[in-house]
Amino acid sequence: MLTTACVALPCLAFAAGYVLARAPWRRDALPEERRKDEATFATLHIAAMAAPALRTGLNRDSARKAVRHLRALLGTHAVAITSTEAALAWEGPCTDDVLTYARAALSAGRAQVFAGEPHGAVVVPLTVDGTVVGALAAFDDEISAALVRTVTEVATWVSGQLELAELDASRRRALEAEMRALRAQISPHFVYNALTTIASFVRTNPKRARELLLDFADFSRYALRRAHDFTTLADELTCVDRYLLLERARFGDKLRFSMQVAPEVLPVPVPFLCLQPLVENAIKHGMRGRGGTGEVRVVVRDAGPEAHITVEDDGAGMDPECARRMLDDDPAREGSGIGLANVDLRMRQIYGDGYGLVVETALGAGTKVRLRVPKTQLSSL
Repeated sequence: MLTTACVALPCLAFAAGYVLARAPWRRDALPEERRKDEATFATLHIAAMAAPALRTGLNRDSARKAVRHLRALLGTHAVAITSTEAALAWEGPCTDDVLTYARAALSAGRAQVFAGEPHGAVVVPLTVDGTVVGALAAFDDEISAALVRTVTEVATWVSGQLELAELDASRRRALEAEMRALRAQISPHFVYNALTTIASFVRTNPKRARELLLDFADFSRYALRRAHDFTTLADELTCVDRYLLLERARFGDKLRFSMQVAPEVLPVPVPFLCLQPLVENAIKHGMRGRGGTGEVRVVVRDAGPEAHITVEDDGAGMDPECARRMLDDDPAREGSGIGLANVDLRMRQIYGDGYGLVVETALGAGTKVRLRVPKTQLSSL
C-alpha cells in the first residue's frame, strides 16, 4: 500500500508541471515560485477530489464522479474512462470511437496516440496488480509529447488508486471470512453444556428450562448472525449477559459474577464478539484452583476518548510467559472457543498494535485482561 502511494507522487508532480505550463497564471505578474505553488496546490486539490471515488473501485458510478476532476486536471477538450468492455463515463464531447481507441490501447498494453477530427486522443491502459482493467482517454485539439506523458502519469496515479481500492476490498473480504470463522469457533463444549443444563431442568423445573432455552436462542441469534465488523458495547454486554445466565445455570452458586459499566460508554462501537471470549476465558480459568468455585469481574470505564474494559478472574493464574505465547499463537489453532489470540489479533488489525490485549497474570494470582476501545469507530478496509 505504501509503495503504491509513493509511486503516485511523481505522477502528480509531473501533472503539476503540466498544469503550470497550460495555466493562465503564467501570464500573470506573479513570481515564478508563487505560480509553481498555485499549480501544485491546484493539482493536489483536484487529485484529492477524484481519489475518494476511485478508491471504491472501477465502475460506472466511480468513473462518473472522478472523470470531471480528471478533465479539470488535464485541461483537455474531453476525458473518458472505460472498462475492458464498455465506456463507463466521459466529460466533454467524446468521439464515438472511444471504445475502439480503448481496445487498441488495452490490446497493446501501453499508451496509444490517435489522430482524428476534430480532436486527437491519448489513451492509456489502467492496471491493478499488473492486470489491465480499463483505460483513461484524453481528447484535445493538439496532441503534444507533454500531453502524452501527462495522461500517462495521471493514468498511473489512477491505477494506484484502483489498486488501493482492491487492497481495501481484499481486506474487507478477509475480515468477512474471519467473522465467518469466528462464528464457527463458538465453543462446541459451551453449546453442549448449555443444552445439557437446559435438559436437566425439563422435568424438575419446566419454567426454568423454557427461560434458559430463550436465553440460549438470544445468545445464538447474536453470535451466529450475519454480523457487521462492529456492534455497540451495549449489544456486546447483552450477549455476555445471556452467556452468563447459561453458565450460572450450569455452575450454580459456584460461579460468582459482577459487572460495573459506565452508562455513557454503552453506545461506543466495538468489534463484534470482542467481550464474550474474554468472559468465557475468565470462567474457564477462574473455576480452576479454587475448589471448583470462582469469581469473574467485568469493569467498563469511561476514559475520555476511549472506553477501558477489564475482565478479571480469581483463578489459579498462569505463568506470564504462557500468557504471552497464548496471545502470539495462531488463532485458528485455538481449540476451545474463540480465544484471546483471536480478539487480540482483530483489535490490532482494526485500531493498531497499541490496542492489543494486555494480560496481567501470575501463578496463584488470577488473571486480568485489559481492553481499550476508541470511542470513534475506524473504517474497516
